[in-house]
Amino acid sequence: MKKIILTDGGMGQELVRRSKSEPTPLWSARVLIDEPDLVRDLHAEFIRAGARVITINTYSATPERLAREGAEDLFKPLQKRGIELAKQARDQAGDAAIAGCLSPLFGSYAPALTISYQDTLDIYRRIVAEQADGVDLFLCETMASAEEARAAVTAASESGKPIWVSWTLADHGKPRLRSGETIAAAASALDGLTVAARLLNCCRPEAIAAALPEVIDLGGPVGAYANGFTSTEALKHGGTVDVLRARHDLGPDAYADQAIGWVEAGADIVGGCCEVGPPHIAALRDRLERAGYEISGVTHA
Repeated sequence: MKKIILTDGGMGQELVRRSKSEPTPLWSARVLIDEPDLVRDLHAEFIRAGARVITINTYSATPERLAREGAEDLFKPLQKRGIELAKQARDQAGDAAIAGCLSPLFGSYAPALTISYQDTLDIYRRIVAEQADGVDLFLCETMASAEEARAAVTAASESGKPIWVSWTLADHGKPRLRSGETIAAAASALDGLTVAARLLNCCRPEAIAAALPEVIDLGGPVGAYANGFTSTEALKHGGTVDVLRARHDLGPDAYADQAIGWVEAGADIVGGCCEVGPPHIAALRDRLERAGYEISGVTHA
């Protein structure tokens, strides 16, 4: 019986729907302070739906994004709160590993908005320093360029914790990162660094299906978690997520169809990204179990 690691779904879009506040460029960071119960309860819902790995809700709490909004002093408190709420959810809802979050520093899908490699690495090191003692592994997610991923993985590797690296792909055309780089180039950029798994995330499920064989050929554990957006082109630097629209053909059962396809192709880790909520994860759990897969977790402290 093959073991499959089931992760959570997307936090940001679901929190926007549940929050009393209007969306801001900080996405889901503000809710950590203003409405922490929403964050804790959503983590718990994902665990109850079957997720065995949850990621802390600090995706938009990067120093650059906070400074852009005049809130840089919130960096450490937000990182601490994100870890606390994930642990509270685990205590309430059941066993799950907690993944630290190394997200794009400037915003998703914007590989051209980069600073020097050294400056990027230094900022990721700041984030790792705040998260390392409170998480079980690091997820370097929605990496839109090879260099961005290399900086994130390098910083995370200094923690001694396991690392998952996840690239985000162009939604159409041949499999490419959003930077236009090939998967082979992205993988080569990590030479000399140890990753526990390679994943694809926050792009159309169809793009993941097209690229997955190439990632599987690299060897080692492979995972995928797609978004449910019609397109990401409307989201501009410093913009808010309410400009994005959800597809109407990716309900829980339809999403599970996609994810089961990835598992059958060889994926070891599946979950969801934006617009994939607890009902999607529950449906995916049920499909995996009916197909005879064992839902597994990862070792954690």
